[in-house]
Amino acid sequence: MSSSLAENLARFRKARNLSQEELAAAASVGVDTVGRIERGERRTTRPATVAKLARVLAVTPDALLGLLPTAQAVRDTEVARLRQAITASAEVPGLDDFADTDDISDPASLAKASHATWRAYVDGRHGELLHALPVLLTDARRLVHATTGDANAAAQQLLSTAYRLGAGFAGRLDMDDLAWAAAERALAAARKSDNPAIDSAISLRYLVWTLIKQGRTEDAERVAVKAAEQIEPRMLDRDSTRAGVFGNLLFNAANAALRSGSGDRANDLLAIAQSAALRAGRDNATEAAIFGPRVAAFQAVDHAVRLGDPETAFRLADRIAEPQGPVPAFWEAGHRLHLAQAAAQLRRDQLAVDLLSEARDLAPDWVQRQPLGTTVMRGLVDRATRRRGRRFAELAAHYGVL
Repeated sequence: MSSSLAENLARFRKARNLSQEELAAAASVGVDTVGRIERGERRTTRPATVAKLARVLAVTPDALLGLLPTAQAVRDTEVARLRQAITASAEVPGLDDFADTDDISDPASLAKASHATWRAYVDGRHGELLHALPVLLTDARRLVHATTGDANAAAQQLLSTAYRLGAGFAGRLDMDDLAWAAAERALAAARKSDNPAIDSAISLRYLVWTLIKQGRTEDAERVAVKAAEQIEPRMLDRDSTRAGVFGNLLFNAANAALRSGSGDRANDLLAIAQSAALRAGRDNATEAAIFGPRVAAFQAVDHAVRLGDPETAFRLADRIAEPQGPVPAFWEAGHRLHLAQAAAQLRRDQLAVDLLSEARDLAPDWVQRQPLGTTVMRGLVDRATRRRGRRFAELAAHYGVL
């Protein structure tokens, strides 16, 4: 009897809001059998029994036994078109996508499509992204191929944006190598755009994020700091785009420093970003950067949680002012996920459930891709000593505990 079956049976049962008695009756097995499996007292369990229990729990027998296909295999199937669109290249015979050169989008239409795709990205509408991003990438490459001079520089900016969105989305799917490839291509296009300094800095932010996800935190901090130094706003500079990109790079640098175990340096970097946010005066959300006082305050809460100080996280959260400008739903949802983690650390489980529910309502698709939400929810399910009701079961299903 493996511990995997014991843990999974108890977790799935509680996530389905079933008692041991109810599960046993629905599966036509003895309640003693269910109890002994969950306590790890049965050395073997017949396949027929596993199949009955899995049927009632609405999972496969393999899932109940912990024999799931790798998440990577599932993701590779889901994003095949995105992978193809990101890696297409005129430099490799047979891999270009310029065959339909009569069907080239005009710059205004492509800019509109780019903004719509960015909106889908910040709203966490992943199904829409899987369809829209490959089209955007292909159309942007065709426009670059068909233009020269200033028109080509503007097309390069649109192509850089498309690759950045590809990098961000691939990163959300934990496909870090694909995210890196997309970010590198974004940087190459940015250097040929009509605003190379800013577009390059934005692209470097995506590269830094990928480095963090790869565990290369020292490299990530170094790249982020150097990029931030190159575009740091001057004292009276009111350029919101420059301030936002600068602040976002420092957020990433602080995150990398924290993961490297340098809490003091992370706090210093975050303080500089917060000062820039205060000078900005209001929150702003564009493809270039999501930045402002509320966003910077979210980062401070995140750092406190990562430092293992949930009490400070809640004190900081209580001081956060209402948004002065647009803040995307996925940023608001991410803030709730970090507070849910803090609440779980303090064993304030009902508050953690409430915060997970808020995060789900704010950005339902996005939170499903966040390991933090799944980790917190799984911990709450495992810690539950009794049935927690329908909402608890629905949250467990939404966060992928089932």
